Amino acid sequence: MAKKENGAITYDASDVHVLEGLEAVRRRPGMYVGGTDLRALHHLVYEVIDNSIDEALAGACDEIHVTIHRDQSITVKDNGRGIPTAPHPEKKVSTLQLVMTTLHAGAKFGEGGYKVSGGLHGVGVSAVNALSEWMEVVVDDPRDGKRYFQRYERGIPQAPVEAVGKADGSGTTTTFLFDNTIFKEGTYRFETLAQRIREMAFVTRGVTMHLVDERPEDFPHQMTFYFEGGIQAFVRYLNRDREALHPVVHIEREVDGVGVEVAFQYTDAFSESVYSFANTIHTVDGGAHLTGLRAALTRSINDYGRKSNMLKEKDSNFSGDDVREGLTAIVSIKHPDPQFESQTKVKLMNPEVKGAVESVTNEVLSEFMERDSSSARKIVDKCLTSSRARDAARKARDMVIRKSVLESMTLPGKLADCSERDPNKTELFIVEGDSAGGSAKQGRDRHFQAILPLRGKILNTERAGLNRILKNKEIEALISAMGTAIGNQFSLENLRYNRIVIMTDADVDGAHIRTLLLTFFYRYMLPMIETGHLFIAQPPLYLITAGKQSHYVYTEDEKDRVVKTLGDKKVSLQRYKGLGEMNPEQLWETTMDPTKRTLMQVTVEDAASADRTFSMLMGDSVPPRRRFIQSHAREVRNLDV
Repeated sequence: MAKKENGAITYDASDVHVLEGLEAVRRRPGMYVGGTDLRALHHLVYEVIDNSIDEALAGACDEIHVTIHRDQSITVKDNGRGIPTAPHPEKKVSTLQLVMTTLHAGAKFGEGGYKVSGGLHGVGVSAVNALSEWMEVVVDDPRDGKRYFQRYERGIPQAPVEAVGKADGSGTTTTFLFDNTIFKEGTYRFETLAQRIREMAFVTRGVTMHLVDERPEDFPHQMTFYFEGGIQAFVRYLNRDREALHPVVHIEREVDGVGVEVAFQYTDAFSESVYSFANTIHTVDGGAHLTGLRAALTRSINDYGRKSNMLKEKDSNFSGDDVREGLTAIVSIKHPDPQFESQTKVKLMNPEVKGAVESVTNEVLSEFMERDSSSARKIVDKCLTSSRARDAARKARDMVIRKSVLESMTLPGKLADCSERDPNKTELFIVEGDSAGGSAKQGRDRHFQAILPLRGKILNTERAGLNRILKNKEIEALISAMGTAIGNQFSLENLRYNRIVIMTDADVDGAHIRTLLLTFFYRYMLPMIETGHLFIAQPPLYLITAGKQSHYVYTEDEKDRVVKTLGDKKVSLQRYKGLGEMNPEQLWETTMDPTKRTLMQVTVEDAASADRTFSMLMGDSVPPRRRFIQSHAREVRNLDV
């Protein structure tokens, strides 16, 4: 412990601590699973599933079961080879115990157990064990035909590995309950796990993956995933609500021991949907493989455009942005020694992968465009349209930037700004219409709360190019007020408010305006969502009055409960269809006062699922949207339709 001598803090050998065993994981969980929030909680499950996927990559497993139990524990079961249980030749302890309790212990450092794998550091499952209240592992070991068992509590074995009977086939079954002293948000989301497992099934062709949720009272929720088409099927799945311009282009090659697989297709969309995987791990921040794919697409399409004379001599080459508009693509590599940026494996760092992906994509795409000139011309036409729209958008964007606070200190006339100049202490409320804007301006705290009223419904940015978007006066006002610019000039460093709060009426029109705004932020200001700056206000639905008692309630179910508790008292119900129906004091008390309000933070837990949902709800294709509305009609009882 640091000591003071003559007023100075000393530092000596006694201040240096050595964390033994798995203690380092419990002290610094962020280094191993990315934190202690809901995303990190789900990451625990992914680490265990990754071990089973590695068995599938080795050709030893074709079925994986994942179960969420009612007590929030998780079971992952596979029919692989089973973790070895015999004593380790060096450590003289069961190999199973070694793998489960020792950092950097695994079969993925040498060349014997796995040719390729997602687990590389020998950290994943032992880190999960350290962060679990308890874990139990059952191994059906085909090596000697016995079943083995061991239990751990916070990473500590409770007894030696023991044989408990005959093996039932082969494989490993891992059950664990997260430690609620570390993870405060303790509820797994079925949809989040389903999306991740779906991705794994797409990129691990021929493996059947089951997900069962035992928590619903009426019946278990379960889904099974199996995709013989692999990432080609993944691209078709992502594009099922868009109009494709050509068949899916699929590439599968091996270059110097690295397996490269790419599938892509252009659509009529204005956005890019590209996802990258390394040894089945979703590298959400991309890396060398994604860079190689983008470089190859830009080069090949420019080459064909010049050769076919669709790109004239006076025309500039297509930029990367031009080529990526409307692109849906998956790039998946299998590498014997992938280098990830961190234990959470969000970015692939191997420089040689870029060249491998770029060379095979160039070769196959060039052959495809020569062979199928009709599809090739559609792709180049799409890029030409994008390029022209981008030029027009650049001029409009420059005008927006010139009008922004950073260039001329000119803010939208309708903006009621706050007096605080530290962006970390301020918030901007985007409100619907002048009536709500008036109440919000009067009810706010002028020191740190700014109000921007929007007139009517903004443009649907899912169906419009950037040039049209920047001509929309409401969007122009929004961009100027936030100060971030847009597109490739977007910068969070210039954000003028720490919180951007969407505050719309609690009716169908309000929900539609909120959806239009969310579409704009997702498509053109995604980093704002990813860094936690975007929120949705939660205004009350009803004011319930009984005598001198008043209650604000926010859902129909809450209204029913409150009315029931009031018994025989005479109850008066006021339904707030619009924010403008509240006086400024009520709006402050219920929706804007930081000490009382409830804000819903907007997050993107899975980009592929969000991307497809925005395309389906806001795109041009009507049948998928109609099916969605019909299937979810019973869930809208909170809306006064």
